[in-house]
Amino acid sequence: MPTMTAAQRRAAARAHYDAYLAQCPARQLLDRIGDKWVSLAVNALADGPQRYSDLRRRLAGVSEKMLTQTLRALERDGLLQRTVTATVPARVDYALTPLGHDLLPLVRSIKAWAETHMPHVLAARADYDHHQAGGQGSRP
Repeated sequence: MPTMTAAQRRAAARAHYDAYLAQCPARQLLDRIGDKWVSLAVNALADGPQRYSDLRRRLAGVSEKMLTQTLRALERDGLLQRTVTATVPARVDYALTPLGHDLLPLVRSIKAWAETHMPHVLAARADYDHHQAGGQGSRP
């Protein structure tokens, strides 16, 4: 088997989308869907199209700038569709695309897991912080 150059390895990685490889474009997508606002926005759109103001109310704590950036990124990635209705004022609705609906069960599961296991995580954090404050247990 011939040795591949770095360029050939990058090309092969793109063909196979191995996210463990540094140049794999799937890493950008993993970064996107790992964002808390993306996950929450996709979950919020599960019940159907919503207006920007509805999403802003539903996603407590999100700034207008961050919500706008999140929605644009999701639209760019093909996960949601933005529909403008010519009224006065213009009505803008956001809805999941088929690709967004395909992602929905995954982010819904992660959200449910986080809500279910938060008490365990909080206990682990408290235990870790207690041991760190006491100087017990060195960590690398």
